[in-house]
Amino acid sequence: MSRGVVHATQRHAGPHEDRVRTAARRASTHREPVGARDVAQHYMRDLVYGANDGIITTFAVVAGVAGGALSSQAVLIVGAANLLADGLSMGVGNYLGIRSQESARAAQGLHEEEANPARHGIATFMAFVVAGAIPLVPYLLPVSDRARSSAVVTLLALFAVGSLRSLVTIDRWWAAGLEMLGLGAVVAVAAYVSGAAVGSIVR
Repeated sequence: MSRGVVHATQRHAGPHEDRVRTAARRASTHREPVGARDVAQHYMRDLVYGANDGIITTFAVVAGVAGGALSSQAVLIVGAANLLADGLSMGVGNYLGIRSQESARAAQGLHEEEANPARHGIATFMAFVVAGAIPLVPYLLPVSDRARSSAVVTLLALFAVGSLRSLVTIDRWWAAGLEMLGLGAVVAVAAYVSGAAVGSIVR
């Protein structure tokens, strides 16, 4: 290739190529966490986001199905399907959100904040599945009132997850626990009422 062709190619490089070259040269403030506490703090947003939504979403499904007077088998089937589908959706959504944010920052010439968005997506998915399975536990046990037992363990789990935030944040354990418990209770009541209302209509 002649020198003139090289210069012509460089002169006609478009804005997309410029952004790509800028992204390749951009500085990074990302720091890999070291130790359990550091890891928990680094992924705290993803863990709380996934655990909170996992508990509330699964119990919303449980409460809605129970409010509609459907069988325990139906609760388990719908709940398990929700765990996998919604958990994957949230994990992928978090990954894409971070990737898009980093791409936008690169286009603005800003430094990189997060180098491993996939790890954040995985953290969100795992937190969603583990915490979201809690409301389903009573439906696997020989208890008499499974819907009420599910409500109790759900509220306890919400308070526990909220309280655990205090281990790596400046929040008071009881305040963080009550905050998550209160918001979760509102969603749970709304889900049960809507399920009962729809159930009464279709029966």
